Amino acid sequence: MLLSIHNLSLPLEDPVLKFLVVLIIILSAPLLLNKIKVPHLLGLIIAGAIIGPNGFNVLSRDSSIVVTGTTGLLYIMFLAGLEIDMGDFKKNKWKSLTFGLYTFVVPFVLGFLGGYYILGFSLLTSVLFASLFSSHTLIAYPLVSKLGVAKNLSVNITVGGTMITDVLALLVLAVVVGMSQGEVGSEFWIKLSASVLAFGLVVLLIFPIIGRWFFKKVDDKISQYIFVLVMIYLAALLAELAGVEAIIGAFLAGLALNRLIPHTSSLMNRVEFVGNAIFIPFFLISVGMLIDFKVFFKSWETLQVASIMLVASILGKYVAAVLTQKTFRLTKHEGKLIFGLSSASAAATLAAVMVGYNIILFENEAGEPVRLLNEHVLNGSILLILISCTISSFISMASAEKIAEAENEDTLTGNNHEQENILLALNYEGMVDKTVNLGLLVKNHANTENMFGLNVINEDKNDSSIKNAEKILSYAVNTASAADVKLKPLTRYDNDVINGINNVVKEQKITDLIIGLEDEKGFSASFADNLYNGYLQNNDINIFVYHAAQPLSTVKRYLVMIPENAHLESGFFHSLARVWNIGKNSGAVISFYAPENIINVLKKIIKKVNIEADFIITDSWADAEKKAEKIKDNEGLILILAKRGMTSYFPKMRYIPDFLNSKLPNKNYLLIYPYSKVDEENTEIRSVRNHDDFVEIGNIIKKIFR
Repeated sequence: MLLSIHNLSLPLEDPVLKFLVVLIIILSAPLLLNKIKVPHLLGLIIAGAIIGPNGFNVLSRDSSIVVTGTTGLLYIMFLAGLEIDMGDFKKNKWKSLTFGLYTFVVPFVLGFLGGYYILGFSLLTSVLFASLFSSHTLIAYPLVSKLGVAKNLSVNITVGGTMITDVLALLVLAVVVGMSQGEVGSEFWIKLSASVLAFGLVVLLIFPIIGRWFFKKVDDKISQYIFVLVMIYLAALLAELAGVEAIIGAFLAGLALNRLIPHTSSLMNRVEFVGNAIFIPFFLISVGMLIDFKVFFKSWETLQVASIMLVASILGKYVAAVLTQKTFRLTKHEGKLIFGLSSASAAATLAAVMVGYNIILFENEAGEPVRLLNEHVLNGSILLILISCTISSFISMASAEKIAEAENEDTLTGNNHEQENILLALNYEGMVDKTVNLGLLVKNHANTENMFGLNVINEDKNDSSIKNAEKILSYAVNTASAADVKLKPLTRYDNDVINGINNVVKEQKITDLIIGLEDEKGFSASFADNLYNGYLQNNDINIFVYHAAQPLSTVKRYLVMIPENAHLESGFFHSLARVWNIGKNSGAVISFYAPENIINVLKKIIKKVNIEADFIITDSWADAEKKAEKIKDNEGLILILAKRGMTSYFPKMRYIPDFLNSKLPNKNYLLIYPYSKVDEENTEIRSVRNHDDFVEIGNIIKKIFR
């Protein structure tokens, strides 16, 4: 159908023109508002109010806006669950529970007192009215995540508490609705409890199994992203069937897939990119379309109700944030960030208001319907959404910027911060994706440009070798760029692969070399010879030998075998940092198998880093090998080894390739050879020998993770 300028009318009906208007708003809001330090989230909401049915009526809030906006809301909750650090989450679960109770109870009490004693609502209406202020929407979470403080303790506590307070608020809604319709009895409680429990178990236990199977079988990037969307909506649907709001299902879906989508992966980047670019802005615009400023000039009663709602919600959330800050001795800016994130009322509040408004209790003498929540509460909730989202945006941005500045200063003041240059030896097309993904997993978070992909071409080879090298390196560059990492492709002409790699190591000041093994071949005799007589002759770098039998994201646990005296090697803690990066970025559990003295070292250092880890004392390397032989499905093996002449080296290490070929041909394993370089005085650069070393190394690793 052709669009004629003469036939234009408001609201716009042409789908192309409607979508264009929304895209222009999404594009222009951040560009214009960032210059005046106004959060673009607020700009999108105001833009929605201006173009919506209660503004200039440019666009109607039809099904297309609602569907896309609903996806944006689910996306916010999904990202909150997906980006949460599971190690921190488990460690701080009681803090999240405490905050969840604070932020539920305080606004609830204030709302009940205002509704029952000031506004004169009935007991049942007052309870539902009070529950409106207990829930909140993490509308500022994308802003906080963009500033790089999503893993801060205050954010972790707030995200965990959001799930608790929203569940409690929505359960109150379910109970009040049931009581208003005379349905609350023992059967009601049994049915609700059973359905919620069943829903939670299915999402948290069954979804990870489905996801792990899918990611093992399907390599197509587009299919993987569509699968993620399917899981979000499926979890949301199951939540509604269980009697709770869909946003709870989206959050639990994020927790369920948390370990299957590494934070540094290209899939994670796609999930965040599409959400922040399209779905979340649509949700904010759709919220703005609900705002009608005219209603506040029609009735003083509406303004009175709105005032009570604002005081109960904003004051209640502020008191809850202060109580949380004092209870857990957080900084002033962390307390403000908790308040900023939790002060926005949108999704759950609006859902509860609409449900209460649509329930008609009876008709009065004039034949007018008496609703559970009247139109004054409905209109007041719109003002609450606008003001609370404004406060949330400004407070969250200001406090998150202060926290980010403090963390950056703390990181930059470390004298031990070293340049990290990672080299990927890319010789086999089938290993490109796997090798790049490992590089993304072991690298420091701040390293987005110092990765290199190298293909060595024999000088006697023909043009087909050159084209193959270009193809491999192009694929590597694209894979890394999908995760917002710049990989520099290098081509080296040399008759000897080892010489070619070693020359690049010197030229580019490489710190870590990653070599991938072909899955079908494993350790061939020629590769073993190249390893021991070639690569390991370089003492200045960490060397990683990687065998990938399944995608990294599907590995649930890594068994890390550490030999005796490994902690005395100069490159030990650098290798350890790489292992912990794997655990931190993938969410996998790290199980350390080592002698008792090394276990004690690890326990002291791990206090600086929140990862899921356990420690098992082994008396000998033979015991470690027996544990390795029994490795289960979806588990990986990491061996920290040594080069000949190093303190922790023993002759049996030469036979490890044979052991891996015979015992673990279908498992993921990673061999790490720490560097053994010395300084000008021929002494070790860093080894772990006393308590001061534990503290220093722990601080360095903590800064690396930041």
